[in-house]
Amino acid sequence: MLHIKADEQLFTQAGDVKFGIIHYEGMEAGNIPSMLVGRLQLYIENLHTELQTKTWAEYTGIVAWRKIFKQTGADPSRYRPSVEALYRRIKKEPSAPTGNSAIALNNFFSLQYEIPLGIYDAKTIKGDVLIKIGHDADSYEGLNGRRNTLNGIIGTFDEDGPFGSPFVDSVRTSVHDETKEAIQVVYFHHDHSIDQARGMLEAISKMFLQVHGGESSIHLLSRENPKIDK
Repeated sequence: MLHIKADEQLFTQAGDVKFGIIHYEGMEAGNIPSMLVGRLQLYIENLHTELQTKTWAEYTGIVAWRKIFKQTGADPSRYRPSVEALYRRIKKEPSAPTGNSAIALNNFFSLQYEIPLGIYDAKTIKGDVLIKIGHDADSYEGLNGRRNTLNGIIGTFDEDGPFGSPFVDSVRTSVHDETKEAIQVVYFHHDHSIDQARGMLEAISKMFLQVHGGESSIHLLSRENPKIDK
């Protein structure tokens, strides 16, 4: 059963944000297929070249998520949205994607759509999931190698506490080569309509399944429909 809810207060502070949820089952993750490595590398190299002449203000997704961080109480200059961190890394060095295929594709989708995404091993998530704005006491060991506090940052929480956010994800729920079931969270900003968000979720799911197999179910949380009970 999939029980995920977005807190009402979140929409009061952050406005018309939306959260795409894709539930993958029967997937096979592992090393990135060589054909996919070439495709991702070409995309990254082209983006690296583009970033040398464009300003951050020209990327609407980065601008939108910096605004959302401010609205929820975080300083985006100190706590950068994960999509901005990815872009800044590629501006410095267009390194080839390595490691787990699910993580590599998740990063590619973030770059392609200019939005944060998180992907989590479903078997490590305990109980129901709540998406809400974090406080001082909410923290976890992140994939950035640091203890991260979610004060004023949107986070995904289960019975054991926070495990993900549009800032950085946790070690506790990270996907790995043995992951067979995953939950992907897609963070949409104010400019995305319901139809746009659904179209992007369909495209993300289709490509993910082409690489990893299995099946998926797609859901969209919004102010009007803030929960999933499937």
